[in-house]
Formats: sequence, C-alpha cells, structure tokens
Amino acid sequence: MTALLGLDVGERRIGVAIAHPHGGARPLLTLARTSTEREAAALRTLAAEHAVTELVIGLPLRGDGTESTQSELIRAWAAEVGPLVGLPIAWRDERHTSQAAEGRIGNPARGRSGGAPSPAARRAHRARVDREAAATILQAELDARAGLSISAPAPAVSGASA
Repeated sequence: MTALLGLDVGERRIGVAIAHPHGGARPLLTLARTSTEREAAALRTLAAEHAVTELVIGLPLRGDGTESTQSELIRAWAAEVGPLVGLPIAWRDERHTSQAAEGRIGNPARGRSGGAPSPAARRAHRARVDREAAATILQAELDARAGLSISAPAPAVSGASA
C-alpha cells in the first residue's frame, strides 16, 4: 500500500489525515479554506512530503445515502483541485464522521474562569474535529480495501474520480 491522504472538506476548513504503508490513519493537520489554487498547492506539498499517491475525500450524503447539495459542492471542489494536485481521488461516505470525532475528543476545554471556551479555543477544537473526521474517513477506506467488516457508516461512494 502507498501513502494516502484523507480529506474532510468543509466550508471553512479541510481536515487532513495520512495513512502510510502498514499503518492506520492518523490526523495530520487542518487547512484553512482560502482559494482552490492555494488549497491545491498545500495538498501537492503534503503529497510530495509524504509520498502520497491518492486522495480519499469524504462525501457528505443524506441519511438515505443519496447525494446532497453539499455533495455536489465537494465534487465541484474536487473537480477543480484534483487536476492541480495530480492524484487520483477515491470517494468515501462521510456521514456521522464529525460526530464520531467529537465523541472521541470530547468537548472543548472550559475558559480560564470556568466559563465558555474562548473563540480561539473553539476554533482550535473545530480544527481538531476536522482532522479526526478525516482520519475516520481514511480509516474506513483502509478497512474497506483490506476487506475488513466495518461498523462505521462509511461505504464506498460511486462516482468518477476528479
């Protein structure tokens, strides 16, 4: 197996996870959404640094498994970014991955005085959730490729690569 990058693409951030040969998926970093060109450049750099040969992108589907408006936006984003990155794309259902990630990492820490977390702490927490969700998406893909029976709701999603 070659290294894979898993992506949880949102409106404001892109959670990124990595999986190397003989290892599971792990959260890597969170990219701020800026422009298609900058996002593609960052992904190209990460792919070169980690010898990545494929992107696994989470596709937000409705509860019944059909594509949503958000799915269409993610596919359009991938259609722009994919050629700039120059790697094949695999799609993975991402339903419930953010909720699973939030369950694993818990709530953001309380503020210094015991009150609500600061805006910076909330942003950092959301970025961590995005990275964890990307790792969940990527691990589901690894499990599927290994032929493992998985309980996470992340079946492969049909559709042409970008």
